[in-house]
Amino acid sequence: MNGIWTIVLLFVANIFMTVAWYGHLKLQSVNVITDNTPLYFVILMSWMLALPEYCCQVNANRIGFEGNGGPFSLVQLKIIQEVISITVFAVFSIVAFKGQELRWNHLAAFACLILAVYFVFRK
Repeated sequence: MNGIWTIVLLFVANIFMTVAWYGHLKLQSVNVITDNTPLYFVILMSWMLALPEYCCQVNANRIGFEGNGGPFSLVQLKIIQEVISITVFAVFSIVAFKGQELRWNHLAAFACLILAVYFVFRK
């Protein structure tokens, strides 16, 4: 069950992270945030979104790490996190930023990440 909770928490963490890192660009594109909005405001807004991300990420790593009774090694946790991160980003960029497209080379890179997961779990 720790493995499932780890993956769920990593997904939630990465949703918050993606919105914290790239959400302000969407808000700027729809004129909620303007060029005159102070950078410190945008950073503070992103940090407020990053707090729940950290809460989920740290919990996911704690319960998922084999040293704490979880099923994953440190390297496995990182590779899982990267694949989840790029998956969440791909969906976010397509949904939030119309006109951004995934091309064949993006899909090839994603396939390489999936292969990384395969190899990191190979005994």
